[in-house]
Amino acid sequence: MFSPQYRITNSLASNMRKVGELIGEFNASAFSGTVLMNMERDARALSAFSSTHIEGNTLPLTDVKKIIKSQPERLRDTEREVVNYNNALVMLDEKIGANENITISHEFITHIHSIVIDGLMPSAYMGSYRSDPVFVNDPVKKQTIYLPPDAKDVNPLMSDLVDFIDAQQNVIDPLIIAGLFHKQSVVIHPFMDGNGRTTRLVTKTLLAKLGINTFPLFSFENYYNNNVTRYFEQVGVFGNYYEIKGDIDFTDWLEYFTDGIIDELNRVKAQLPQSRNQERLEPHHKLILEYIKENGSISAKEYAQLTDRARPTRIGDFKKLVVMGLIMPVGVGKATYYVLKRDG
Repeated sequence: MFSPQYRITNSLASNMRKVGELIGEFNASAFSGTVLMNMERDARALSAFSSTHIEGNTLPLTDVKKIIKSQPERLRDTEREVVNYNNALVMLDEKIGANENITISHEFITHIHSIVIDGLMPSAYMGSYRSDPVFVNDPVKKQTIYLPPDAKDVNPLMSDLVDFIDAQQNVIDPLIIAGLFHKQSVVIHPFMDGNGRTTRLVTKTLLAKLGINTFPLFSFENYYNNNVTRYFEQVGVFGNYYEIKGDIDFTDWLEYFTDGIIDELNRVKAQLPQSRNQERLEPHHKLILEYIKENGSISAKEYAQLTDRARPTRIGDFKKLVVMGLIMPVGVGKATYYVLKRDG
């Protein structure tokens, strides 16, 4: 059974309190629906950029935003990495927004991995734990710095980790659970490639499942990307797994992990203006707003072509956005179309 070593230091306890206070502030604040929609989109782009850049992707953030927006059919590997990560973010955000009961299981973890590496590796490696040895190399010195567990031990170790998460969800603080999962998953290195990206996505999901939803507004990947060397030093281990496994202490990592969440929450807090609206936009509302932003307006007929929602429900969608002060009708009768209502 996974039995991690860590201490709740004064610094870690303080960080846990600060995260709770900041999350409370966000939950109690009133933000414009348009502001939320834009920030959710920006947070996804920043997460896709940061998480792939950590692994060596050289695409700048401006290009990442363009690729996510245009979704070109033909993709280079660097572009596919970004699109895959964004696809996983969108899928997970929709599930969390719909309050789906997500279980952190082997099936869930390997499914995330299959999205992350889609089109980047042979199908035999997609969505399954590795059956071959892997080595972790120092990208600068080109030397092996860590030998992960043997392939035969990956499944038992991941089972221990999944069982630990399930058993401790209502016992240990959510931040601690998510942090422990993050580092231990990296230690196990369960896949041939895509370990870091998969781990960060599952960690985000785990935080949301435990009540700290990082998907809509901020990107903890951004904190790691700001100092990749420090991230690898904190999340990684050095040597042979079988020689060091009994000496791994998670304390420093947990302090760093919670530092990152605080840093990102404060960054987003500084950018968020106060507004009138407290309602969270549903995916179908975002669909309408995104279409208007892309095309300038939307009609009832155009919306019907975008969704399979029933006609009375579609009418209700427009009414809600009008009441929220986000869109306004132009014209009358069948000629009515909707445009964004600008603040002020």
